[in-house]
Amino acid sequence: METADLPRLVYLGLLLAVIGGYFLIENRRRLGKTAQQAAIWALIFLGAVAIAGMWGDIRRGAQPAQVTVRGDRIDVPAARDGHFYVTAEINGANVLFVVDTGASDIVLTQRDAERAGLNPASLNYFGTAMTANGRVETAPVQLESFALGGVTESGIRAVVNGGELDTSLLGMSYLGRHEVTISRDILTLRR
Repeated sequence: METADLPRLVYLGLLLAVIGGYFLIENRRRLGKTAQQAAIWALIFLGAVAIAGMWGDIRRGAQPAQVTVRGDRIDVPAARDGHFYVTAEINGANVLFVVDTGASDIVLTQRDAERAGLNPASLNYFGTAMTANGRVETAPVQLESFALGGVTESGIRAVVNGGELDTSLLGMSYLGRHEVTISRDILTLRR
């Protein structure tokens, strides 16, 4: 608290004491009812203060993070969990990716690979990757089309993860084609 805040705090305390004293004197015969109403108003006030203090989190939770595209620039806001998510179109199917600078490649879950028209059961899982959960087998694939931010590319290399993976990963093989900057809660990809 700064020294300039102390006089304001004293003023607000005195104002509260005067208003509270007035209501106590005015309603001295019905103190139980007055205390009940004061408690209700105090809870309403505390609720309003809590909502005002958490408004950014509430708004972020109510409105999912929206990727914006401006020319050669893609702005990706951080999600509530602190990660950056983008949806790309692969072979005509929308696939949600988490941006992962620790991943070397574009990594598809088996479910997303299937949605994109690939058959995970028929792939040759001869590659390996080290993950936080240990070593996993991977199968190299080539994507017919990969669209993100209004730019469609063909012949993009990716791998399908042979293990359990919740969300596909947008790794450095794609991110390396862009200038990547992170400022505050925004990740920016610029061609």
